[in-house]
Amino acid sequence: MSFKDPWILISIPFFIIILSLFFIEGYLRAPAFRFSSFSLFSNIKSSWKIKLFKFLPFLRIAILSLFLFALAGPRKVLEHTEILSEGIDIILAVDASGSMAAEDFELEGNRVNRLDIVKNVVQDFIKGRKNDRIGLVVFAGQAYTICPLTTDYDWLISNLERVELDLLKDEGTAVGSAISSSLGRLRRSKAKSKVVILLTDGVSNAGNIDPIKAAEAAKALGIKIYTIGAGSKGLVPFPMKDFFGREVYRKVQIDLDEDTLKEIALMTKGLYFRATNTEALRNVYKEIDILETTEIEEKGYQEYKQLFVPVLLLALGLLLIEILLKTTLLMKVP
Repeated sequence: MSFKDPWILISIPFFIIILSLFFIEGYLRAPAFRFSSFSLFSNIKSSWKIKLFKFLPFLRIAILSLFLFALAGPRKVLEHTEILSEGIDIILAVDASGSMAAEDFELEGNRVNRLDIVKNVVQDFIKGRKNDRIGLVVFAGQAYTICPLTTDYDWLISNLERVELDLLKDEGTAVGSAISSSLGRLRRSKAKSKVVILLTDGVSNAGNIDPIKAAEAAKALGIKIYTIGAGSKGLVPFPMKDFFGREVYRKVQIDLDEDTLKEIALMTKGLYFRATNTEALRNVYKEIDILETTEIEEKGYQEYKQLFVPVLLLALGLLLIEILLKTTLLMKVP
């Protein structure tokens, strides 16, 4: 049992003491007749009515105490859930620079560009998480927060779907800026575990923030960074426009700065992964999903049954009994 206003219960003991001092003594000592001597009644024993009459003041105290008890809002907990679940704060930093247009991945037998496959895999990753706050940062020559930390995964996924190759007009790949923007979203977080999952397919060649300096800041804030190098090694098919505006494919070499990504991960106690195909990329996010779990206590809802009315009816019932006794069996004269 719990109480809506438990502070009212504190007044009950003081209430009982006051009534005991001023009410009970006067109630019992009030005589019906005055006699010069009690010798005439020395052999007369007290009847059961006299004995019962002495308990009426205590009945009145119990009634008034029940009224106070009812005012405190007694209630019974019908259902209470307390779940031990897992949750962290995660920022997904996704490269959306021009190099992500390379089509060296496959999805359901069709060739797709790097950004589309990343969006597909990241979407599955989001759907697989529970009780986490997840945010989305997209970067090219600069970094932009597409979605702040949220547990509304439907809204997060809808923002992820809006990310396209032509969304960011900035040329280049600003890895340092992506890390810095991610830290900005996590630095006020009170979660026990804060993580950045950074995916890129190129070399940091834009922005004013050095990736290693940004990683040092992450280390100081206790934020772990997992880095993912996406894309096949060697020449990859890249869509281009020919002289007549038609889309053609050419084999191009896209460099990936694995050393910097490894250093960022090592410095922040994260891990570096290389994903050269769709299955490898899915496995990377699955592994991170397994690695990044922390226990949190999620307090569920409580459903109550209010006991105010039953307690009030009990008090009124006792009051009715007292009135009937005082006006019938235990009536005193005068």
